[in-house]
Amino acid sequence: MINLEQMPAILDALPDPAFLFSRSGKYVAIFGGRDNRYYHDGSGLVGLSIADLIEAEKADWFLEKIDEALQSRKLLIEEYELSNKDVKGLPDDGPQQPIWFEGRIQALEFLVEGEEVVLWVASNISKRHQLEVKLRELSDTDQLTGLFNRRRLEQDLALHFEAFSRHSTPTSVVMYDLDNLKQLNDRFGHHVGDEAILMVTGICQSHLRKTDIACRFGGDEFIIVLPGIELEHAVQFSERLKEFFKQGLERFRADGADVSVSLGVTTFMPTDTSYQDTLKRVDDALYSAKKNGKNQIVIA
Repeated sequence: MINLEQMPAILDALPDPAFLFSRSGKYVAIFGGRDNRYYHDGSGLVGLSIADLIEAEKADWFLEKIDEALQSRKLLIEEYELSNKDVKGLPDDGPQQPIWFEGRIQALEFLVEGEEVVLWVASNISKRHQLEVKLRELSDTDQLTGLFNRRRLEQDLALHFEAFSRHSTPTSVVMYDLDNLKQLNDRFGHHVGDEAILMVTGICQSHLRKTDIACRFGGDEFIIVLPGIELEHAVQFSERLKEFFKQGLERFRADGADVSVSLGVTTFMPTDTSYQDTLKRVDDALYSAKKNGKNQIVIA
C-alpha cells in the first residue's frame, strides 16, 4: 500500500509538469516536470502569478481556461502554443518555432488561502503537432506542383462564397489549361510535360497575393481564386498571366511543341446558388476557349 508520506515523491517524479493554479492565476504549487528534454525546473515560479510571467493577451487566455474549468467542474483539454514573444523578459529574436502543449485542467474540491484551485497538467506535444501539420499539408497539396488540391480548393471556395452571400464580398475565379500537353508528352516524354506544368506553376505563384489561392484542379487544369477582386480586374490579371505563360513556354515551342495556355474567367454572381455554379461557369468558359482555337481567354 502507498501511504501519504510517499505521495510527494510520486508527484515529483511525474515526467510532465503539474501546476496548481488559483482562480486569480497564482502558482500555488508545481509537481513533476522531470523530463528534462522538454522542461526546466519550475520550482521558482511558486508564489508568482501568470501575469508576472506571461504577456497580457496570453495570460488572459490562461485565466479564461482556469475560470472555465472551475465553472464546469469537468476535465478541460486544450492545445496551445507558447513562444518567446509570449514570455516576459525574453528577446523577440528567439527560436522561430513555438512550443505546443496539451493542457489538461481539472477543478479541485478544496480551497488554498481562500481561493478555488485547478490542477493544470502540461504536456509538450510539439513533435505531434508538427506531424499533424505535415499530414494536413499532404492531404491538401498536389504532389507534383505543391499547389493546393481540389479538396482544399472546394473548402476555401465554400468559405468565400459564404462571405459573398452574406456581405457581397467579390471573389473572382480563373481556370487555365495547358494546350497540347498530350502532344508534348507523346513527343518528348511525360517528364518534359511535367516540366511545362512546373513552369506555369512557378509563373502563377510568382504573381499571386498572399490572399490568393492556386490549385491543381486535375491533370493540366488549374484554378486561381482571387478574393476581393471584381471581374474586370480578374480579366486584367489573366491577360498579364497569359503573356507571362507565353514567355515561359517559349522554349517548348522552340522544340516544335505547340504549347500554350487557355483561360476562363468568371466571378461570383447573385444568381449563383453555390460555388459549384461558379465552377461550372468558369469550366464552360475554359472549354469554349479551347474549342474555339485555344491560346485565348474567355470571360463568363
